[in-house]
Amino acid sequence: MDSVLSIDSYLEFLKSLPPLVLWLFFCFSNTIENLFPPWPGDTVVVFSGFLSAGANPPLEIQEVALATYLGNLLGALLMYKFGEAFLASIKSGRIPFLARLYQEENWDKSIQFFQRNQVLVVLFSRFSAGIRFFVSIIAGITKMNMIKFVILYSLAIGLWCGALLTGGYMLGQNWEQIIVILSMYNRVVGFTLALLLILFLFQIYVKKRRKLT
Repeated sequence: MDSVLSIDSYLEFLKSLPPLVLWLFFCFSNTIENLFPPWPGDTVVVFSGFLSAGANPPLEIQEVALATYLGNLLGALLMYKFGEAFLASIKSGRIPFLARLYQEENWDKSIQFFQRNQVLVVLFSRFSAGIRFFVSIIAGITKMNMIKFVILYSLAIGLWCGALLTGGYMLGQNWEQIIVILSMYNRVVGFTLALLLILFLFQIYVKKRRKLT
């Protein structure tokens, strides 16, 4: 009972904030999510959709959508630039530890794989918090055309965040049901990615064993 009251009071507090402050918070939240994956960005997006519903919403759905888009795009571009600087630092040897790990042949293979599949990878990166964090960095490392990256990432934002905003807006007071579904979804996706990673590493191990024998 106390938790319900605390949540209700928290929601009322947010509703009482000036519209500009709310807009900046939603924009900031979506930016931070791209820089720090543990941040509950999807939850904030669903909640912002809920806040935009009702008779006298503090923000219209169009305003929330704009904050969501700009925040996500800003965060993605920051990580894109980080990827560019990261590769330059490794190649220059300014980071000795990473320079020792750098192998041009392996990097070239990774870059070629991303370039072959960059449209699908960027487009569907928004559907997993873990993937979306790394894709922007990899796009910067591979020096993907920025205009192409912005267009694809914008489409990805529209697909994923649009669905979350619409869900929060349509469900209203029951917006937390989406969070339960998201939790289950993230577990399934996380398990699937972990399984694929294990299979990938096992395949590498088998290939190395065959070369040795």
